[in-house]
Amino acid sequence: MKKFFALLPALFASALFAGYKTDGAFDISTNGVSLIVSYTEDKTPHFEHFGKRVNPADFVGLRELSPSDVGSPSLLYPERGGKNFLCPALAVKHSDGDLNTELRLVSTKKSLSKDGNVETTVVELKDTKHQFFVNLIFDAYKKENVITERAEIINREDGEVVLQNFASSAATLRAGKYFLTHINGQWAHEGEVSEDELTRGTKSIQSRKLVRTTLSENPAFMLSLDTPRNEKIGEVVAGALAWSGNYELNFECDEFGRLNIISGIMPVNYALANGEKFETPKMVLTHSASGSGQASRNLHDWARNYGLYNGSARRPIILNCWEGVHFDVNEPVVREIIDDAADLGAELFVVDDGWFGSEKYPRNNEHAGLGDWTVNRAKLPDGIDPIASYAVSKGLKFGIWIEPEMVNPKSELAEKHPDWIVGAKGREKPQIRNQWLLDLSNPEVQDFVFGVFDSVMQSSKHISYIKWDANRHLEQIGSSHTPAGAQERFYIDYVRGLESVFNRIRAKYPDVIIQACGSGGGRIDYLSFKYCDEAWGSDNTSPAARLFIQYAESLFYPVKAIGAHVPKSGSRNLETTMKFRSDVSMMARFGIEMRPANLPPQERADLKRAVGVYKKIRDVVCDGDLYRLISPFESRTHAANLFVSKDKSRAVLFLFQYAFDSVYHRPFFRLDGLDPDAKYKISEINTSKPISPMRGKTVSGSFLMERGINLLFNGWNQSAVFELERVK
Repeated sequence: MKKFFALLPALFASALFAGYKTDGAFDISTNGVSLIVSYTEDKTPHFEHFGKRVNPADFVGLRELSPSDVGSPSLLYPERGGKNFLCPALAVKHSDGDLNTELRLVSTKKSLSKDGNVETTVVELKDTKHQFFVNLIFDAYKKENVITERAEIINREDGEVVLQNFASSAATLRAGKYFLTHINGQWAHEGEVSEDELTRGTKSIQSRKLVRTTLSENPAFMLSLDTPRNEKIGEVVAGALAWSGNYELNFECDEFGRLNIISGIMPVNYALANGEKFETPKMVLTHSASGSGQASRNLHDWARNYGLYNGSARRPIILNCWEGVHFDVNEPVVREIIDDAADLGAELFVVDDGWFGSEKYPRNNEHAGLGDWTVNRAKLPDGIDPIASYAVSKGLKFGIWIEPEMVNPKSELAEKHPDWIVGAKGREKPQIRNQWLLDLSNPEVQDFVFGVFDSVMQSSKHISYIKWDANRHLEQIGSSHTPAGAQERFYIDYVRGLESVFNRIRAKYPDVIIQACGSGGGRIDYLSFKYCDEAWGSDNTSPAARLFIQYAESLFYPVKAIGAHVPKSGSRNLETTMKFRSDVSMMARFGIEMRPANLPPQERADLKRAVGVYKKIRDVVCDGDLYRLISPFESRTHAANLFVSKDKSRAVLFLFQYAFDSVYHRPFFRLDGLDPDAKYKISEINTSKPISPMRGKTVSGSFLMERGINLLFNGWNQSAVFELERVK
């Protein structure tokens, strides 16, 4: 009897924590990262591991000691129904009204790309009751250590089903603590970095704005396990959703200490007819065992090779005239700025807003003309081609601004097609920047938007660049094209309509450079980058502000995809030097935003020098590895970035003091990512007054990484740039 009572605790624990026993396992792996999936005897698939490369065979026969009567642990694609009480990746109302789904593994299929770098795994799942299927499609990018996931949801039931949740991916992490890093902000203040320790409950990153959804939040995250985020040490999982509409990323820390991550389109009711398939966007995931810096470099490599349109191409140096002339575009001024752009060494000139509008509604300000895409003959009497041809004759490429998704109430388009405007029938339509939104779920509007792009391109054979802007988000919903009982579809169908337009554009114009702009940084996401060569980082061109904004955006996106222009002095720029402004802009896709004729002679000379310097270092900055040495968010006085070529033969170091520091403080800037055994010659560049005593010296990579460069800054808004070249 004593033995029986002694065994009771063990028997009780065994019953309470029976969990599940795996019957098999398989991996989805890169050179350094594994995603392990196990399955039980009844073919229930479980998410076991995402992290360092491990052997899937070690998971076969593994007993997960989780509560047997409370919830379903670590499902691969958690569905509503069965024993799952956590946030579901999938929630369905089936054709018979059943709200439950229980997915089981049917098959797995693997295939390899021709170059051997991308392995695709298709995991086919089926509900235990209904003819309802989900295919999870994983692409493992071997060299980049990135895995993407998306879902195909297929209805083969007799009647209609309604999708209510349809995430792109689900993941379960296990650690003692979880620290979430994400970026947020607002217009002209994009890219604030936040870090939160996740405690019990759910944290959600989401946007309901539909358009320019990354202006205040971004569908990307970093999770540091056990310790706060560090650039060089610690385990980090990073992800970014490739979607330009409404999104929701949920981080649910359950009572068992697990972190469950559900990422995808923000849920709405979306009906699927018999035989219809719904495809989710991609979720891009990576893992680093050596801090957030390596997680960023993984994403940057993947983006340049796979996620960014024409990602390997060199980006030109742009001069955009917006901050120089605003709406006051006219042919003499444009020709003047083209002459100056050529003299400065720029490679592409862009005419921004103000060049179009009908005779009835000319585009002289933001109150009228948007939607009427004809040349304003009062400003450009002979049209676009003469000024585009003139730019080419000066050795420049030519670009132009459009905003085809929007319309001013004061426009002939709004008068002719009120049914194309998003808004609820019988309600006053709210305006933002005196604009309404066109209904891209409507194929007629898709034809119109494509036609705007096409007609602008046809106006001159010399157009090489389009700046595609979007200066408002969705507020009131209402689509005359979408059936009254299915208005929620609009949130998704709008983005699908935009994708359809871009697919047509890229089929006809594969070589034109497109910038995604959304009141600044409102379209920085990996769906935009599927079609666009770059994005505008922010309408705030203040260099001190841009140190923060560009730092934040570099956490997830490569710097060659972010436009950063040297502004005129004054206003938000606090009379900073041309050197400081140009040094900040050189850490991304370098450009100029001004009317150069207004520059003092010395500033013009300094800007011309900066253009020449950037041409020499552009390949290292845009295609090398980024090491964020000092965060402006943490220092509050200094910032430092290092770009290292892939073969470690060259590097470019940017150092900044943007706020007052003690006159006694002489920080050592320690480098990273160099070849420790190599010797590097140090040159201070983009300056006529070098301030470093190390210029011209040759030292070892190990010295630069252990001791660093000591520098004397005597005030705020000062900077120094160094080029390091390996000595043979």
